[in-house]
Amino acid sequence: MADMEKIRTGIQRAFVCHVHLAFVTKFRHKEFKDVHLRRMEEIMRAVREDFECELVEFNGEDNHVHLLVNFPPKVTVTKLVNSLKGVSSRRLHQEFDNLTQHYWRANKLWAGSYFAGTVSGAPLSIVRQYTEQQNRPT
Repeated sequence: MADMEKIRTGIQRAFVCHVHLAFVTKFRHKEFKDVHLRRMEEIMRAVREDFECELVEFNGEDNHVHLLVNFPPKVTVTKLVNSLKGVSSRRLHQEFDNLTQHYWRANKLWAGSYFAGTVSGAPLSIVRQYTEQQNRPT
């Protein structure tokens, strides 16, 4: 949890931005084995370097993956997601001939949709209470 609360800094900014991402396979086909997930984590860790992000957590099951990413405010979540999904799909397709047999026509591993939820060290109720208790000038 200490990593979650680590404040990152840049020129004229300090930030703690985390997003929980979830990607599902096209048609939710159950394709992944442990070897696929291990390689996918390596690929996604390499991609995140281009965005100056930190992959805090990665895990998955046979038809989806979850990521917890610490990202700078200059990064748009959509661009990060598109790159993570695109590069992982392309590389896994190249490296594992037997993977994604269901997708050869579409040539896509992932469904077009994804889940993205912002994450903070404090529950929303605490943030709301803190905001409400600000000493607003009259």
